Amino acid sequence: MVELLFWLDIFGIIVFSFSGALMAGRYKLDPFGVVVLASVTAIGGGTIRDVILQTPVFWLEKTYYLYVVLATALLTIVLIREPKRIPKRFLLIADALGLALFAVLGTQKSLDLGAATPVAIVLGTITGVAGGMIRDVLCNVIPMILRQEIYALAAMLGGGLFVLLEYLAWSESHALIVSISAALLLRLAAIYWHVSLPAFHIPDSEDTK
Repeated sequence: MVELLFWLDIFGIIVFSFSGALMAGRYKLDPFGVVVLASVTAIGGGTIRDVILQTPVFWLEKTYYLYVVLATALLTIVLIREPKRIPKRFLLIADALGLALFAVLGTQKSLDLGAATPVAIVLGTITGVAGGMIRDVLCNVIPMILRQEIYALAAMLGGGLFVLLEYLAWSESHALIVSISAALLLRLAAIYWHVSLPAFHIPDSEDTK
């Protein structure tokens, strides 16, 4: 089980680092900017979670996470010569996979550290969405969580389902896989079919004329 958690975590770091590096390439940032954007995307959410839980920040204790981020960013620079030619949907899919992984893993870690169930789901959601929010803000883009797209809802589904399956005495490995898959499928369905939540809109005086 420990080995599964380790590799899922590493895979999540790689996916989110790749997502951040691709975004940097689309906005023509220099190599330092690529590394910065990859880093905040990959470790931003987990950092906020650990600070809230008052537990040692994961990448300060296990510095290999930083090496994984750096290697992913540099490989993206070397291998993806023209990031703008990468379809935007590919970036969304990479982001969706990182979101699903980190939302569920963040919930699992929060529960292990003694957080109450609702708090664990919220912290799992923060783990999944905060890095992407920071990335988008740095690129002067409205974060996906603030748009109409189903984003945070997918993260909350993953965390909530994991809690439910743990309560039903599923094995932790099965609960992780099913919860991650559910969150990912919901996010991918929203991307593919353009499913979104209704927008909140207050018409101004000109709209009412």
